[in-house]
Amino acid sequence: MKKYKVVFMGTPEYSVPVLKELINNYNVIGVVTQPDKKVGRGHELEYSPIKKIALENNIKVVQPIKVRNEFEVVTEMNPDIIVTCAYGQIIPKEILECPKYGCINVHASLLPKYRGGAPIHRAIINGEKETGITIMYMAEGMDDGDIIAQEKVTIRSDETVGELHDELSSLGAKLLIKTLPSIFDGTNDRIKQDESKVTFAKIIKKEDEVIDFDDSSTNIYNKIRGLNPFPGAYTILDNKRVKIYKARIDNNNSKEKPGTIIDVLKDGFVVKTKDGSIIIEELKMEGKKKMTSKEFLNGVKKEELINKMFRKE
Repeated sequence: MKKYKVVFMGTPEYSVPVLKELINNYNVIGVVTQPDKKVGRGHELEYSPIKKIALENNIKVVQPIKVRNEFEVVTEMNPDIIVTCAYGQIIPKEILECPKYGCINVHASLLPKYRGGAPIHRAIINGEKETGITIMYMAEGMDDGDIIAQEKVTIRSDETVGELHDELSSLGAKLLIKTLPSIFDGTNDRIKQDESKVTFAKIIKKEDEVIDFDDSSTNIYNKIRGLNPFPGAYTILDNKRVKIYKARIDNNNSKEKPGTIIDVLKDGFVVKTKDGSIIIEELKMEGKKKMTSKEFLNGVKKEELINKMFRKE
């Protein structure tokens, strides 16, 4: 299979297993990734995870600021096939029509559900019981191309976005390598998406990270695990931001206002919700490191926390 010339388009850690499998099985002639970012106080340039892998394997790297305006840097490589995975930009028609075997995308949902940029987060936040990987032909719309292959996974009731991210990243790489031979020999499926079943997974914004305790315990619990470890769900206590990373649902039906700390246990504190309560087990106070609630409660008197309020802002 090394005879096929592949260009890969991707950026974050999620897409690394896909690129590695392609390098092991095909002739990857180029990698397209997002421009380097300035990070830290020194504003040093940081390579994307995909760029690092490409350079380690002596593969050509191009980093257009806007690929729709610089599509020639891709088409001039004359690939047989283009594979994308979490690249981060809309792919223009000129690139879609370039390779003989098309542009193939590895998407982290069971399309047509959860088109868009945050399918893993949204699946957990929305309390889905299953998700999966879709290998698909790219089209000009967002994730609306024909489906080639899919594989499902069960979402555990306590699974975090970090855990599901890693599981789907590995699964996507394996399913792609399993599917590519059928694309090259023309025996693959090509299934139109059912537009009546389309849902979208919008990118997580700052307002999505806020915990509203005037919501159900289940919704709050799902938001916490659906944003753990990145970017983290947060609330406000004593005018300081507190990120909550782990919690469990409790059944305390006291009549206090949602957001009120109604009890303190050895391993956490109980916070009133709209329909019950949750127990916070792991958190990060503003300016401090992540810690268990047990660690946080060391040296803190129970009566100092009872009846304090978590707020949205």
